[in-house]
Amino acid sequence: MAINSVNYGASILSQAVSNINSQLSELQTQLTSGKKSTTYAGMGINEGFAIAARAQLSNISAFSDTMSNINTYINVANTGLQSIVDIGTTVQNGANSTSQDIKASGQTTAQLTANAQLSSMLGILNMQAGDRYLFSGSAVNTPSVADMDTILNGTTTQAGLKTVISERQQADLGTSGMGRLVVTSPTPTSVALGEDVAGSPFGMKLSAVSSTLTGATVTGPAGSPANISVNLGAGNPNDGDKISFAFTMPDGTSESIDLTASSANPPPAGSFAIGATPTATAANLNAALTTAIGNLANTTLVAASAIRAGSDFFDEPPQRVGTTPLGSATTLVAGTPANTVSWYTGNPGPTVSARASATARVDQSVTVQYGAQADEPAIRRQLQTLAVFSAVTTSPTNPNGAAQVSALSQRVAQNLAPQPGQQTIEDIQADFAAAQTSMKDATARQKQTQGMLQNMVDSAEGISPDQVASQILALQTNLQASYQTTAMLSQLSLTKYLPVG
Repeated sequence: MAINSVNYGASILSQAVSNINSQLSELQTQLTSGKKSTTYAGMGINEGFAIAARAQLSNISAFSDTMSNINTYINVANTGLQSIVDIGTTVQNGANSTSQDIKASGQTTAQLTANAQLSSMLGILNMQAGDRYLFSGSAVNTPSVADMDTILNGTTTQAGLKTVISERQQADLGTSGMGRLVVTSPTPTSVALGEDVAGSPFGMKLSAVSSTLTGATVTGPAGSPANISVNLGAGNPNDGDKISFAFTMPDGTSESIDLTASSANPPPAGSFAIGATPTATAANLNAALTTAIGNLANTTLVAASAIRAGSDFFDEPPQRVGTTPLGSATTLVAGTPANTVSWYTGNPGPTVSARASATARVDQSVTVQYGAQADEPAIRRQLQTLAVFSAVTTSPTNPNGAAQVSALSQRVAQNLAPQPGQQTIEDIQADFAAAQTSMKDATARQKQTQGMLQNMVDSAEGISPDQVASQILALQTNLQASYQTTAMLSQLSLTKYLPVG
């Protein structure tokens, strides 16, 4: 008789052992990876939320990288801007110095200092963070400004600042060296002071006249071109009577000439002699006024002309004297890239704000602007002031040299001081600070959101190590019991059930 083994029971036990081993393997994978499964199908019904959360976490990571880069750009730019502020202070202090000793080079110590500081400022404006030029607007691959030698001296075909200053000075002084003003005597007892050409942008402009000359009739400025008339009439002024003429200089500043009637012989500086007759007195006033205007033209006007030439050169487009001969020119024309150096080589960008030349999204609903341009008003104003101070030279033997440099130094110091209603370097830094504040706030919000999203992902995909370890321990116990049962069953035979005879 055939005896069959208990294959059914063994089959069930074998399947149970296989199932336990499979569960153990899965639990050990979970314990190692910390995840419920290595496939989406094994994650459960909440995996859809986890996928969406991970996408948001990826966006937050990208925003964080963007903000890190922007903060680097802003920090480097701020360092440069602070150095520019320090440069301005250094040159301003030098310009305020009372020393006007002109060296053999034709410049004062303050001007030589400005020359070195100009080189530093141009280097700062061409600085990079990584591969990005920080002061070129959206033209991040292009230096923002031309080199110092090109700006000051030009090229073989392009005029630099020194040429523009020289041309403007000749146009402002005029052929007579009188600042484009003419002193005449229409009648034996009168003196007239007038501009040479109506509407000309060059020279000194008459702005006012005031008089305490006894018996004199003073009119103007009036007419086209503007004219001032002083008629002494039938009598002489008294000793100490005064007349003052006010002028507007090419750079917009105001200057005046005060002349006092004097009976002293010779008359002191700043006065005119009272003659024996009104005719003689008028002749003396004419001569004194002519001399005073000539002195003003060859000192203060030269400085004011240089400042205005700086504005012309750094304008967009640059402005040049329109015709020759320069001393009788009456118009300005726009310079072209072919004949005049373009000092700013970056991208002009938006007209509203240079900050808008570089923008980035740092949150779903937050965009920051962090662009900067070397042609912004505050940067340009300081740059052109330093450039003019560096460009002007005068001979140590020029009798008007010290007065010219003194007048220029006063204007440089004034122009480097903050001007009401005009942009300052600190305003640019404040814009950067506002951008960094926006990014700081965005980072704080994103960290909170990141924590909640990560909890959602962990809840949907993660496991409890303690719970999995307990499950593994229980399965190992079951597996051991199964192995023991299987071993016992494998030792069963019919002889164990037959009586021993």
